[in-house]
Amino acid sequence: MRRYFSRIEDEAVVARQLGRPPRAFRRVAVRCPYGRPAVTEQWSRDAAGEPFPTTYYLTCPYLVAAIARLEAAGGVERWSKRAREDPHLQMSLERANAEQQELRPELPGGIAGSRRFGSLKCLHAHAAFALARHGYELGEGILGELESRWPESGCCTAV
Repeated sequence: MRRYFSRIEDEAVVARQLGRPPRAFRRVAVRCPYGRPAVTEQWSRDAAGEPFPTTYYLTCPYLVAAIARLEAAGGVERWSKRAREDPHLQMSLERANAEQQELRPELPGGIAGSRRFGSLKCLHAHAAFALARHGYELGEGILGELESRWPESGCCTAV
């Protein structure tokens, strides 16, 4: 039976996952198979009124580490190049950036606030967007590079 968490419980779990209180936390958008937060949706501004350009934020420690390894291996440059050279991926990125702008018309830029055509800026944000908004092919491709999306041995977030 799936346990349902309150917003306060979710925010506390996300704080443990991040090692700090989350900024601009709105709600959990995606849960891992173990019921814990994996992707959060953020408000467009934090409590101090500062812009927060990332709508969907990856919080699952397992996914955060896996995507960090992709980035460290040149993933941002590789996927940015693929998005510029592959018309299908280019269109996917354009659609997702347009969707991001519809979600956040008060903030400029696309996913993660990127304003440069073909620049992905942060693979974590694109992976989170793909998990939260199904059909984002470029983000799905990034996730497809991972050995697995979730740890097989159980949830990686301490209770």
